[in-house]
Order: sequence, then C-alpha cells, then structure tokens
Amino acid sequence: MPFKVLISDSLSKEAVEILQREKEFSVDVNTKLTPDDLKKVIKDYDALLVRSATKVTKDVIAAADKLKIIGRAGVGLDNVDVEAASKKGVIVVNTPAGNTISTAEQTFALILALSRNIAAGDASMRRGEWERKKFMGVELYGKTLGIVGLGRIGSEVAKRAISFEMKVLAFDPYLSVEKAKELGIESTDLETLLKGSDYITVHTPMTDETKHMISDKQFEIMKKGVRLVNCARGGIIDEEALVRAIESGKVAGAALDVYEKEPPPADSKLRKVEKMVLAPHLGASTEEAQVNVAIDVANTVRDALLNCGIRNAVNMPCVDPEILRAIDPYLKLAEKIGSMHAQLAEGHIKRVKIRYIGDILRYDLSTFTVSIIKGILTPILQETVNYVNARVIAKERGIGILEERTGEIQDFASLIWVQIETDKGKSSISGTLFTKVDPRIVKIGEYYIDVVPQGYMLVIYNKDVPGIIGQIGTILGESKVNIAGMSFGRAAKGGKACTVLNIDSDVPKDVLEKIRNAENIEEVKLVKL
Repeated sequence: MPFKVLISDSLSKEAVEILQREKEFSVDVNTKLTPDDLKKVIKDYDALLVRSATKVTKDVIAAADKLKIIGRAGVGLDNVDVEAASKKGVIVVNTPAGNTISTAEQTFALILALSRNIAAGDASMRRGEWERKKFMGVELYGKTLGIVGLGRIGSEVAKRAISFEMKVLAFDPYLSVEKAKELGIESTDLETLLKGSDYITVHTPMTDETKHMISDKQFEIMKKGVRLVNCARGGIIDEEALVRAIESGKVAGAALDVYEKEPPPADSKLRKVEKMVLAPHLGASTEEAQVNVAIDVANTVRDALLNCGIRNAVNMPCVDPEILRAIDPYLKLAEKIGSMHAQLAEGHIKRVKIRYIGDILRYDLSTFTVSIIKGILTPILQETVNYVNARVIAKERGIGILEERTGEIQDFASLIWVQIETDKGKSSISGTLFTKVDPRIVKIGEYYIDVVPQGYMLVIYNKDVPGIIGQIGTILGESKVNIAGMSFGRAAKGGKACTVLNIDSDVPKDVLEKIRNAENIEEVKLVKL
C-alpha cells in the first residue's frame, strides 16, 4: 500500500511534484477542506502538509488513525497542536531555514524605512506635498543595533548590520562568547542591550517566557530616541506599552511586521501612531521563500516516510542520516541503559540525572537523552512510547530530567552515566562503546562489570564468598537455562558483589525465586533487552 499524503494548503508545483514522483506515494491536493471535512478524511492519510490556513487541531489529530507526520511549510506552528501530536507519536516538522534570508532582508528593509521615513515620505508625496525638512532621517553608520535572539535570522541581520558598519549587541542565553566573537558581535545580557542600543530588533520564538519581554519596564531603561523592529512574532513587544513609549517621546519610532492579533483591528492604536511603519506580515513573502519552504517541507516529509532520516522535527531530536549512522551505537546504548534502569529500579521514578563524559560530547546530546527516556518509560507504560513523545510523557508524569557534561576523561574515553532517583533511593548505571560500535555496561552502582546489554540478563546481588557461581550455575543448569556470558564486580574483598549473567532464554519465576532464596544471595532481577 502506498503512503497517502494530503496537501491541504497551496504549495508550489515544484513541491507537489517532489512527492508525486515517488511511486510509494499517493498524493491528494485539496485546499478547500473545512475543519469538519478535514476531520472526516484525515483518518486515511499517513502525512499532512499545510501552510498557515489549515488548523491542525487536537480534534483533527485525534481523528487521524494512520498519521505519521505533519509538515508545516513555514516556521510558525500556531496552527498545529504540537502537544497533541507529540502525545499521539506524530512527528511535526517545519521549515526553519526556508525563509531565513527573506525575513532578515525584511527586517533590514524596515530598519532603513524607519530611519529615513520612507513610508511617511511616500504618503506625503502622493498627497501632492514636498516636505523635505519634515522627514529628516538618521544614518545607521556608527549606531548600535541590539538583536534579541541570535538564531538563523538574527545572525543574518547581524551580518547586514556589520556591513553598514553598525556595532552589534546580541542577547541570547544559548549564545557563547566565543560564537559571538566569531560573528563579530558582542554577547551581552538583556538589560545591557536595552540600555546601549540605538535600534532593537527581536528574533525569538513566541513562548510564555518571551511574551511581552519588552514592555513598560524595559522601555524605561532604553535610550531616548531608540527605534524598534519586530519581524518575529506578535506579542514579544507589548504593543500598548510601545504606543505609550512612542507617544511619550522615549521611542523615536517602530516598525512592525507581526502583531498580537492579525490583522490588527481597524481601531487599533498602532494604525494611528505616526512614527510607526506597519507591514502586513511580509517576512516570508518573497517568491523565493515561498518556493523554498514548500520544497523543504516536501523533501522532509518524503525522507521521513521513506526512512531516509528526519529533519526539522519540532517535537523530537533530528539528525542527518550520515550522522545517524555514526551515533547509532550510542543511541542503542542509551536506550538499553534506560531500559535496564526501569527493570532494576524499585519505587516511583522522580528524577533522572544523566552525565555525558568524554568523546561523546562532540555530538548533539539531546538525541541520546531522548533515547534514555524512551528506554526508561517503555518497560513501565502500557502505551506506546517513541522518540517523539518520550519527553512529553516523562513531563506529564513529573519525572525531572537533568543533563550534565564533562570533557574530563575518567575511566573510559567516552561514557554515559545515568542515575535514577525514586521514592526508595538512587541507583546508577554506566555504559560505553567497545571498538566504537559495541555497547557495554561497565558499571552498576559501585560495581565495575563488563556486560553486553542484549537478550536476557540476570542481575544478582550477593555476598562475596566462594561457591556463588557454582551455586547459581547449578540452579540454572537444572532448569535447562544456558549461561552465555558472565561478569562479576565487588566493592571490596569479602563484601557485597554484583553478578551479571547473559543467558540464552527466559527464566521461570520459580527458578528466580530459588536463586533469590539461595544462601548468600540478596536479590536477583531478570532484565529483558
């Protein structure tokens, strides 16, 4: 059966052709579906491609029995219920790079228009006027541009500002000082940026943290005569506070391409402020950007359905297929560590602490973290857990996730250490790779071991006394359970020890109980990987 793909908003013909060329796909284009129509037909589709018109609501996702991926031709996901998709294990992808240049150029166009009163001068000319003095402007040369959020678009804006010989300040919690220097800009905190900038432009996502991040309090500490631009998301700049700041004379002007409510109401105060340039959300409205985002999303959905790698997923870590091949052994190791933890730990999981050590730090660690969480949750929950919904499910269950990293090489060149805290205590498991491809568990708690994490395994805690191995071997032999491999670890001679056996088959409960009740055995657990 071919994959069924529904395109419910207008995409470029180039994008549609990308999907239609694949013999594994059956592609339907229907841009006239009502919300009720979409709910009725979506159950038959494996993929849904949209722009901004189609609203992919919780109800639509609930009705989608086969849906594997939702592709948004654009950056914003206001029209897609990402949380509902994640809970159902549906991948959501967007096209963050497709309109990067378009939006950066729009930002700079508005900076220039704002500086030289282009819009007001044009309107005046069309009224038959000639008022050169009224529209005196300012130069960008030598001025300071503050960029809030230095992602793809913010970085491109910075490049253009530098070419105008502006000084660039940037506030981004994830921007290192080294990266800032590499770009020729200064990384700083938000307050310093607000106080020192002649122009301020925002390029952050719209979140609870960024909503109204620039409001009355922030305007108070800005330079008198500052100018602001927003081509990111409406609401990052508090519009009412902005109007007040312009009317008071603190802000010399502002240029907006996005709004808290789109379109702004006819009686919006924004429409009445003279020192403001308003555009109807044109950041991605270039011929090139429209084609680029459509092609990007078509290629992304195609590759995902054909198992050629997943890119630009907003609800799961994604890696290039070539990188995936390199990190696959680590992914398997991470998931197996998580699965072992879930089967060995006792009590309700409260927190998971993960420490990455050594060579593994050169990779994107978020991918491994999701693998660990998936491994932990899968043995516990009856519902399906995958790389898309693992983090969501963990959060819903109040499981805290903490990541640490250290480049200091300890016992191994590369190591994943995972500690689980439950209401009954803490336990840890460490793993590494042998010959760069073979996963090994090298430590359980305080005990160093060397175990291949696969198949059936017995993890036994015992006293370090003679005869333990023979005792366990006899019990398993009598039950026709063959031992394939074994490893032993102890904290101190004659103290407590850990014995791990790889075995060829499952172990009946009565045999486990026999081992548990044997002399000098404290506990035994069966692990299935």
